[in-house]
Amino acid sequence: MGLMDVFGRGGAASRRDADPEVMAYLQWWTRNHYGVEAFVEPRTTVTDVTVVLVAHDGEWTRRAVGERGAQRLSAALGIPVYDARRVGYPQRMRDHDARRRITERHAYEQELRRHDGY
Repeated sequence: MGLMDVFGRGGAASRRDADPEVMAYLQWWTRNHYGVEAFVEPRTTVTDVTVVLVAHDGEWTRRAVGERGAQRLSAALGIPVYDARRVGYPQRMRDHDARRRITERHAYEQELRRHDGY
C-alpha cells in the first residue's frame, strides 16, 4: 500500500463496490420517499465517492458508495443520477435544511422558556 492509498487517492479501496448494507439502505430510503434523485459527489482526500439522495420535499441522506457503486446507482435504484459537481444541489435541499434549522431553534427557545419559570 502506497502513501496515496492511505489518504484515499487511487488504490483498490476507492474502486470497490458499495457496501451491501449501504446499498440496501439507499434502496430502502428511495422506496420510502417520493421523487428521489441522486447526486454523486467526487472522492476527496477524506471520503470515498458519496451519493446524496434528495426527496421531493428536500429531505436528504448521504452515504459513501465508491466509484463502482456510484456507476450502478441508476440501475440499482431506478432513479435519476446526477454529477453534483456539474449540476449542483437542488434548491429544495437547502430549503429543507433552512426549515429544519428554524424548527430546531423554535424548539430550543421553547425549552428555554419552559425552564425559565423554575
